[in-house]
Amino acid sequence: MPDSLTFIGNATTIIRLGGFTLLTDPNFLHRGQRAYLGKGLWTRRLTDPACSIADLPPLNAIVLSHLHGDHFDRVARAELDREPPLITTPAAAQRLQRYGFRTHGLESWTEHRLELGTEQLTVHAVPGFHARGLLGMVLPPVMGSVLEHRTADGQTRRILISGDTLTGDHVDEIRERFGHFDTAIVHLGGTRVLMHTVTMDAVQGVDYLQRARPGQVIPVHYDDYRVFRSPLADFEALFDRSSPRETGMTLTKAARGQTVDLLP
Repeated sequence: MPDSLTFIGNATTIIRLGGFTLLTDPNFLHRGQRAYLGKGLWTRRLTDPACSIADLPPLNAIVLSHLHGDHFDRVARAELDREPPLITTPAAAQRLQRYGFRTHGLESWTEHRLELGTEQLTVHAVPGFHARGLLGMVLPPVMGSVLEHRTADGQTRRILISGDTLTGDHVDEIRERFGHFDTAIVHLGGTRVLMHTVTMDAVQGVDYLQRARPGQVIPVHYDDYRVFRSPLADFEALFDRSSPRETGMTLTKAARGQTVDLLP
């Protein structure tokens, strides 16, 4: 079975790499429900997730970019299995450990390794910036992730998950440290909070890709909540006339509930 990604909604995906199955940013609220963002802020969901937690396959790990209600909600807290390791920021790990999760808090440039027979999967934490300046001090810490899957025959696949970050020089450093990425899963939407953009809009998303230079890009996190201001269509149009397209990068869109192959 080829390596694949199933898009559940928002930033929630199921990623299959060899024998490993991972869940990212579990958000299972339904349309009309509120996601709480802290400091009295909230946003209402506009869509339904493609499945419920009861429908999930057995998981080897959960990767969480940060602790906001549109990435880890009250449904996830109540219903998710506590057995798989939950890999996230130190701040989120400390809070979720109180609810019985087996958390592993990673600072930037640290890692957590999983083994399954002759396979290895290493989750590397890389820098992310939800906002800069004073707002950056108010919002919870966020991390990007690099998933590095190695098989017994030495084959390696690297997947970059942006997390809720703005683009910038930190993306150059990520590329310099890890080299080639087979796939990048990018959080878009141009989220606006307190009159500030706190996730990548179309322009920032293309800049991120120009810096990271993956072979394949899969956009997520772009239309599930009212705080999103940058439509996916804007990103697609800019991508089509930008250098990422010219260098052979492949844009792979996944509808909710759809499974797409991760390209070599």
